[in-house]
Amino acid sequence: MDVASSATAAFRTTFGADPAGLWAAPGRVNLIGEHTDYNAGYVLPFALPQQVVVAAAPGDGPGWTVCSDLAPEAVTFAEPAPGTVEGWAAYVAGVVWALREAGHAVPPARIALASDVPVGAGVSSSAALESAVLTALADLGGLDLPVPRRPALAQRAENGYVGAPTGIMDQSASLRCEAGRALFLDCRSLEVEQIPFDLAAEGLAVLVVDSNTPHRHVDGEYGARRASCEAAAGILGVPALRDVPTGDLARALARLDDGVMRRRVRHIVTENQRVLDTVGLLRAGRIREIGPLLTASHASMRDDFEITVDRVDVAVEAALAAGAYGARMTGGGFGGCVLALIDADAAGATTAAIERAYRTRSFAPPTAWSATPGPGARRL
Repeated sequence: MDVASSATAAFRTTFGADPAGLWAAPGRVNLIGEHTDYNAGYVLPFALPQQVVVAAAPGDGPGWTVCSDLAPEAVTFAEPAPGTVEGWAAYVAGVVWALREAGHAVPPARIALASDVPVGAGVSSSAALESAVLTALADLGGLDLPVPRRPALAQRAENGYVGAPTGIMDQSASLRCEAGRALFLDCRSLEVEQIPFDLAAEGLAVLVVDSNTPHRHVDGEYGARRASCEAAAGILGVPALRDVPTGDLARALARLDDGVMRRRVRHIVTENQRVLDTVGLLRAGRIREIGPLLTASHASMRDDFEITVDRVDVAVEAALAAGAYGARMTGGGFGGCVLALIDADAAGATTAAIERAYRTRSFAPPTAWSATPGPGARRL
């Protein structure tokens, strides 16, 4: 059963009727630009074919009832104040709360969820859920809510309600990506540019490898990295680390006494430049040439930002040894996925090489698939 059918079936089972419609929002992989979003920098994600599908209809009472094809019981809430709804349903309640906080009259609704976005893999399953729910509620309520304004509301749900200190990239990708393109996002101005990323035309593929090492954002590590970046920006007298020019990096680092903070700053400043360099190559149609930038990004995340783990490092090394043009971890870190830019006919061989490397180290097997840039949130 596909995801849309699963959502429809869950709705019928829980509510005894057909939904008014189906809405979908995708997970994402970030081609390059990690932890730059909350530093007001640049990112370059694209949407995955995997998605969260919402089957929804107007409510028959004053509140909201949500169910999932993976949860045994529905959850009902009437006043979604922070802390009153927990678990997976908190992401739904958070969207309702964020919309109401922004002054929107959110319609009561019955909602059923289904998803094939891997959870805990660093491909934004939570942002996909938030984006799908927000899109459904905006349509059901006829809300005056232009798409460019939606990512900030979905991010508000995750930051202010769920408690995860994520930047705006994930929700922007889920809501604003286009098929066949990567989304170049300026996280300060929120301006976007759709960058051509036609892998098939060049005989290429992006292999996404789930290391099956779940990561967590609602924990101390992500927050610690963010706090360190903000503290460094304060010491350097800039609004955000995005404002440290690459040419001034050495001078900026010399002003920081803490070695850990210096490494964090070096990653952010050089990562922003790598995003800009990658965009320049893609605009010129030179997709293969972004490979070394991807690999340099991984080395920076490993050595300076210190957010990789053994399983993702091994996957990157094995992919490169198998002939990938470049490879890097994608996502917030401490687990999750790796992406590798490869020839389209090399997916099987590259996957096999990573599987062999995992067996040698007695790691649980990884899961891999080729990703094609897909569309953002929409009504089906």
